[in-house]
Amino acid sequence: MLHIVFGEAAIPVMTEAISMDEKMQGELLCFEDDLSVGPLFILDTKEGQANRRQWWQQISTTASQPQLQPELLPETPATETVAPAAEETPGDAEALKALKTRLKEDQELEVWIWAGQNARDVCGYYWLVSQLYDFAGRIHIIYLNNLPFLNEKGAIFYPTHLHQILPREFLKAKKLARPISLAEFELDGDEWHRLMNENAGIRMLEGGKKIKGEPTLFYDKELLAQTGKEFVKAWRVVQQVTGKLKYPVLDLFLGWRLKELVKEGKVESKGDLKTIRDFEVKLPGETNTENPVSE
Repeated sequence: MLHIVFGEAAIPVMTEAISMDEKMQGELLCFEDDLSVGPLFILDTKEGQANRRQWWQQISTTASQPQLQPELLPETPATETVAPAAEETPGDAEALKALKTRLKEDQELEVWIWAGQNARDVCGYYWLVSQLYDFAGRIHIIYLNNLPFLNEKGAIFYPTHLHQILPREFLKAKKLARPISLAEFELDGDEWHRLMNENAGIRMLEGGKKIKGEPTLFYDKELLAQTGKEFVKAWRVVQQVTGKLKYPVLDLFLGWRLKELVKEGKVESKGDLKTIRDFEVKLPGETNTENPVSE
């Protein structure tokens, strides 16, 4: 058995859950690319993959480095993540290729795809389904959509991400595992091609598995609304925006958008435009120097 998750945050809880039940014993494979943001156009080609890696590198650079064009990212709470350079890691495309090879060589291997109720996991699911049609019957899905779980205090809550779930709770969730049907392979594979052709800057989950595309600047208005007339740390602005959202957006993405707003003259900054902890922002205009805002 091979378990698949999307994003490193899910690895610790899933690893512990697998160790708690011998019927779940197997390897864990993590796909790191956050497909809910960034360019997807012709992502099933080397050119599309190269364009996406280039975008990742662009939003991870400092302001002094050349800027290219916008769109991608992985997930982290509270601090900004720097995406690895394309040549430093094999990448999801290579990991998928290796997975297909294993499925061809080992006819007994089954795959369980774990997905929470968030755009990242759902987009990752669509991507995988579009690639694994030849292995129908051996690919299972566990979609934890609007399901109640118990937290550490024993209270019921509705998680949106796998990392929010206690390891022991996955032992109940495993009962939801079911093979992806041929009809789903076709329909959801078509949905992935729609998402690639639409090539929106941001993809948002509207409920179920419905993904809606929005432009790259979709959250700019929220960032501006949380930016005041006094300088404040960029990470505070990002934190205030993510705190209002049902499905948090990657800090790296919002930090990049803040830098773009600085370059467009819509926001003023001081400090080094590296990570969101290295600079401060405010709306254009005079600053009240008598009562500076503390960090």
